[in-house]
Amino acid sequence: MWPMRLSTPIFVLCGIWLIGLGLYFALLRPALLPEDPRYIGTSLAEIQAAVPGLERWLRRVFTVMGGFVAASGVLTMHLAMTAGTGRRKGAGAVFALVGLLTVATMSWTNFQIGSDFRWLLLVPALLWLAGMVIFFRFEK
Repeated sequence: MWPMRLSTPIFVLCGIWLIGLGLYFALLRPALLPEDPRYIGTSLAEIQAAVPGLERWLRRVFTVMGGFVAASGVLTMHLAMTAGTGRRKGAGAVFALVGLLTVATMSWTNFQIGSDFRWLLLVPALLWLAGMVIFFRFEK
């Protein structure tokens, strides 16, 4: 694992962020945020009247999703501390794919829907991008 490369703590930090995000979705996130009805173009009361069990269902969906997000964070940390430090073949491609499928997709989608959190969710994507640049450009 040592000597540690600069990209390693960056990807470990991204993994910790994913774990925190997953725990937020699984344990704390309300089924519907204030921005959700706004994006749909209706009120919370109208949604609750039209689909009475939706919030209960979404709570379960977000619990499962949060578990998967947290698991991707654990795997990201493991990859960063093992294959990433030793520059194992394919590690960079896995980092790129994981970043694209997690933080980049989340950030892009939140910009598309005009989320209240879009600028905050851009930070992990930019951090991941910085890790990728360092990994491929400066750590040979």
